[in-house]
Amino acid sequence: MSGRARLTVFGALASMMAAAALLPLTATSSWLLRALLCVSLQAGVGAVARRIPLARPLTVLVQALVSFIVLTMTFAPHQALGGILPGPAAVRELGQVLQGGLDDVGNFAIPAPVTPGIRLLLVGGTLVVALAVDAIAVTYNSAAPAGLPLLALYSVAAGLDDGGGAWPYFMIAAAGYLLLLLAEGRDRLSRWGRVFGGSPAPGGWAGPSAAGGSATAPVRTGRRIGAMALGIALIAPAVLPSLGNGLLDPTRHGGGSGAGGGRGSGSVNLVAALQDNLNQPDNREVLSYRTDSTDLPGMYLRIAALDKFDGKEWTPSDRPVEDIPPQLPQPQGMASDVKFKPVTTEVQVDSGYSQGLLPMPFPALNVQAPGNWKFQPEGRMVIGQHGQTTSEVHYSVTSMQVMPTAAQLAAAPQATGRIADEYTQVPKSLPPVVAQTALSVTKDATNDYERALDLQRFFTSGDFVYNTEAKAGTGVDAIARFLQTKEGFCVHFAFTMAAMARTLHIPARVAIGFTPGSQGADGKMTVGLKDAHAWPELYFEGVGWTRFEPTPYRGSAPAYTASNTPTGGGSTTDTAPHGSTTAPAAQPSQTDSCAPDHRAQADCTVPSAAAGGGSGGNAAQIALYAVLALLVVTIPITPLLWRNRLRARRLGGGRGKAEGLTLSAWRELMDTGWDYGILPDESETPRRATARLVEEGRLTGEAATAAGAVAGAVERTLYAPNPRPTPGLAAEVHRVRKGLHASASRGTRLRALLLPRSSARMFWAASARWNRFTQRVSTRLGRLSAPLRRRTASS
Repeated sequence: MSGRARLTVFGALASMMAAAALLPLTATSSWLLRALLCVSLQAGVGAVARRIPLARPLTVLVQALVSFIVLTMTFAPHQALGGILPGPAAVRELGQVLQGGLDDVGNFAIPAPVTPGIRLLLVGGTLVVALAVDAIAVTYNSAAPAGLPLLALYSVAAGLDDGGGAWPYFMIAAAGYLLLLLAEGRDRLSRWGRVFGGSPAPGGWAGPSAAGGSATAPVRTGRRIGAMALGIALIAPAVLPSLGNGLLDPTRHGGGSGAGGGRGSGSVNLVAALQDNLNQPDNREVLSYRTDSTDLPGMYLRIAALDKFDGKEWTPSDRPVEDIPPQLPQPQGMASDVKFKPVTTEVQVDSGYSQGLLPMPFPALNVQAPGNWKFQPEGRMVIGQHGQTTSEVHYSVTSMQVMPTAAQLAAAPQATGRIADEYTQVPKSLPPVVAQTALSVTKDATNDYERALDLQRFFTSGDFVYNTEAKAGTGVDAIARFLQTKEGFCVHFAFTMAAMARTLHIPARVAIGFTPGSQGADGKMTVGLKDAHAWPELYFEGVGWTRFEPTPYRGSAPAYTASNTPTGGGSTTDTAPHGSTTAPAAQPSQTDSCAPDHRAQADCTVPSAAAGGGSGGNAAQIALYAVLALLVVTIPITPLLWRNRLRARRLGGGRGKAEGLTLSAWRELMDTGWDYGILPDESETPRRATARLVEEGRLTGEAATAAGAVAGAVERTLYAPNPRPTPGLAAEVHRVRKGLHASASRGTRLRALLLPRSSARMFWAASARWNRFTQRVSTRLGRLSAPLRRRTASS
């Protein structure tokens, strides 16, 4: 197998080994075989195109075209021309499948079902990376930069998977990259020869000698470089600062089960979706509904309940699902003497809002929804199965408008049994300040209802600031930080109140969903992305799971939590969306969009801007950003700076032997040709190397003459008995460089200036220095340990 064919095979293999990092993200791995077939075909097309040979850009273009045709045949065969060629209809279909895949990525938790859209993302993404690797490593003969697309593919997988169990896949991807480097090294070694005889002068040509050097030295150096790179990659994440898990960190756990009671598949990334909704620039409509409820401010549309708190995050517990019964069971813990009113709601979901759980009023009694849905009794959630989403779904819900009295809540006995055991658990890592604050806030309360009211008033009293740009986090550290900074948005308020309630032995969980939205002139309610909300639900024996609202001036406080209000039927409300980024809780201001009757009741207030909400800055974070910015600026121009410095040193003249000055000019001439795409062949004679430089560089006139002059000077230096200095070699090299620049394309000129190929010598030199350093350290350690070894041997 030729060196180029070996590079092609190892390039495709490295791409597939990096793609293996995507396996934990999906429920099945069948897509990997399809990706392998597509990558193999793409690599084969590239090998044939290079064999013809086609121009390098044309080779990459042909590979990309064939890959696009293969994707069309796979994902849009019915719209393709003749089932093969991509026409306008096929392109539109691929765009729709791709958009569906992007929606599915946001809707399903890991491991996600392999929907057509997700399959297109996986196979297409692997093809793009494989094309980049093949083009860089094989077509353009530079395997080292091919690690960047491989790293990008692995980083996407590790980022989506939250880094869990990702190190074996990193090792697999790194092994593929090292195999690619080894294949390129063998290919180069097979073409390396001797440079004019003898060893290179200090600081000169960095190539092995076929006669006097060991042919395995570059291989050993490559191994050392690979081992060092792997070590840095594994150690750096532990040393460098990183963003910790937080409240808005994409959770890996889902909200429901798969078909047949299976757990984990097809669930929604709830908290991440909530964060994304609140950060949208526009309050895009997600659904609309009509209802006969008499308590519109209390028409929260609940999606799911998060009841598991492990110290790192709140997530829904994995619980079995069942077919939706004609009549849903009685709400958990609700006694027959609690008043309620049946409410009918007709919901229409927008086509652009696609996720796997139905937003419904709580608690629902009956659900009529087309499609493949299951019911989870514990959380009273309706969950889509086998890719079923809410997009364009029209459904009907009959729910209960529960109206407990303050007396019923106050008289509720303390919860016992499974409810108390499961829903009062807090992790041992929860900081003591959480329980201490809860006890301090509720020290005057005599029952759980009063304690719940005290907790709600603690957050809405005016000391806390509503700010959607506050640092996120659901873990114990985030809760403690929120109590200290008193700045956050609905998620912070809801999760912190639930945690504090649990420390008081009040069963609690957090609900995710939407506030009621806004009412139109025709009575239809419209819900937008910025109506996304989180709130705590506390359990009272005899009443059941009960909503509270600790987020100041967001949503509506239930009537049973208002002072001196014993019955339901109205709420202290604010329908402002979560669009305001910073707002103090104690300074509401009315908006012009409020209805007159609401304005009279101070129902429709939004907080005014906070005075100076800045935190003063974090010096360490600023310093880190400054270092990163410096690296971003300096790293790309390092090859340019190094190359200019080396050229100036080689051609600067100065004192030295005639042999050294002439060979320095020759090395600069060869590296200049390398920068413009003419690879040096160290086995060639100076005359043959110059002839090839003139031919491939299309040099004419003065530039060609200058190249011949440098070659003649080198031959006289190498073979003349008493070589004499040849003046003007630096000017001759500059003339050749000018000629190469004039005949090269614009892209080649930019590459030669900004990323010269000969800058690879910079890395070779660094490797050599590192090798010498490790050898010196090893020698000194051996000398220091010799006396100890002698004592050990004598004893």
